[in-house]
Amino acid sequence: MLFALLFGVIVFLIHQDVPANPHDAGTWLTDPASRRRVDAALALVPFCGIFFLWFMGAVRSRIGEAEDRFFSTMFLGSGLLFVAMMFMTTAIMAALLTLAGEHNGHPPVNVWELGRSATFTLVTTYAMRMAAVFMIAASTIALRLRIHAKYIAWVGYVAAVTLLIASASVPWLELVFPLWVLLVSLALLAQSYRRVGAEAG
Repeated sequence: MLFALLFGVIVFLIHQDVPANPHDAGTWLTDPASRRRVDAALALVPFCGIFFLWFMGAVRSRIGEAEDRFFSTMFLGSGLLFVAMMFMTTAIMAALLTLAGEHNGHPPVNVWELGRSATFTLVTTYAMRMAAVFMIAASTIALRLRIHAKYIAWVGYVAAVTLLIASASVPWLELVFPLWVLLVSLALLAQSYRRVGAEAG
C-alpha cells in the first residue's frame, strides 16, 4: 500500500511539472519551485522501490511451496527489472536536474534531449511493460492458487494489456499499476485479518 501511495505521488508531481513531450525542456527548468517538486518526487523513488520489493515478498509468502517455476521466474524477473529501471530513470533525471541547475535552467540542448528521451522511453516503453508482465504473472499465480478473488486477477489482466498497448501514448496511464498493487494489497491484508480471526476463534 505504501508503494501504491508513493508511486502515485511521484507520478503526480512529475506529470504536474515535466512536459509530456520528451523533446521539450519546458519553462519548468527555470522555475525553482518546479525543480524542487521534481527533486522531491525523485527523492521518494528509493523508498518506493523498497516498498515494492516488500510487496513482492508478501505475494511470494502467500504462494509458499506451491510455487510454479515458470510464472515465479516471470514474476521475480519482471518485478526486479521494473525496480531497476525505475532507479535508472531516477538517476538519469536527477543528473539532468543537476545539470540544469548548473546552467541556470538552460542545460545544453543536445544533452537535455538525449537524457529526457532516455528517461521517457525507459518509463513508458520498458518499465511500464515490465510492470504489465509482472501483473500477468501475479494474476496467473493468483488464479491457479486462489490467492484472492478471481475478479482481482481479471482486473490485473485487463490493466496489464492496457499498459502493454498504450503505456507510451496515454498520459497518466502509469497510475494503473499502483492502483492494481493497492487492490491486491488490500485483498491480502483482508485475508490475513480473516485468518488471524479464525485462528483466534
